[in-house]
Amino acid sequence: MKKKNKKKQLLNSPVKHIDITSFDATPIIEAMKRMSFTARDTARAAGIFDMMLSDKKCTTVLSLAGSTSAAGCMQVYVDMVKNNMIDAVVATGASIVDMDFFEALGFKHYQGTPFIDDNKLRSLYIDRIYDTYIDEGELQECDKTITKIADSLEPRPYSSREFIREMGRYLTKHSKKKDSLVQAAYEKDVPIFCPAFSDSSAGFGLVLHQAKNPKKHVSIDSVKDFLELTRIKLKSGDSGIFMIGGGVPKNFIQDTVVCAEVLGHEVDMHKYAVQITVADSRDGACSSSTLKEAASWGKVDTTYEQMVYAEATSVVPLIASYVYHKGSWKKRKARKWAKIY
Repeated sequence: MKKKNKKKQLLNSPVKHIDITSFDATPIIEAMKRMSFTARDTARAAGIFDMMLSDKKCTTVLSLAGSTSAAGCMQVYVDMVKNNMIDAVVATGASIVDMDFFEALGFKHYQGTPFIDDNKLRSLYIDRIYDTYIDEGELQECDKTITKIADSLEPRPYSSREFIREMGRYLTKHSKKKDSLVQAAYEKDVPIFCPAFSDSSAGFGLVLHQAKNPKKHVSIDSVKDFLELTRIKLKSGDSGIFMIGGGVPKNFIQDTVVCAEVLGHEVDMHKYAVQITVADSRDGACSSSTLKEAASWGKVDTTYEQMVYAEATSVVPLIASYVYHKGSWKKRKARKWAKIY
């Protein structure tokens, strides 16, 4: 009982996701254009994102890594999809499953503190993402829901896009939260790719599924993901990428240009690119490589590119609110790329 009460005390302040439609960041972004340092970089990034939405030939892709969904930006990405700002999503499995799908099932993330004994958190079955807490028991319920979905499907290899679409279909009947990225993308025919899908709560769920069905089971084919995403690049013509963090999603979407060439097609580099990151490029890692470096690989055109070195939760809401209130998305034609498969 004492542990139960202590856990309840720690999980008492749910993270509230910011609503970009409730405030207009246009004045501050316009003012930041006349500043310097990160402020001006942020304003230019907002301008490039708006250019993507104004370009009638441009397909826009959201690349999502890190824990911003758990930290309060989840509704930002939902609103981007619902308001026709984003045509495809490439994300980490954690962003899609452990954070978005998890909350769609009725669970929450909680405000906490990094200044705590993590062994104590473990004894209470609480997981920590910096200053944010998750109930591990609830996360395991998310695992089991993934198992349930996999058990209901024909046993064969699936791309992560195919499986996430089935997650969206499941939520149309069982969601306990009004808005989720997985369900919104399903309803808007916006494909979601998680090239490292098993590196998430989905991985545990699929392990449970395969352990029960050793001979005939669902598996995830990441090569199929690569081919499917490249097909979007081949059909889209101009493309723009809005990247939160780095990691596998960043490389995956950029590599579609190279993949198209390997398949024998000539395609243009991504015409527009914005990356928001705190990673340092000096270690040579892919997650921290600059957009200018990507040009040497034939991935990104450097005419309209902008790196923003900032912690994403501090600038993403401003950029997204700016483009929402500018209204260029209202004139965009929905690409509905999920229908091409």
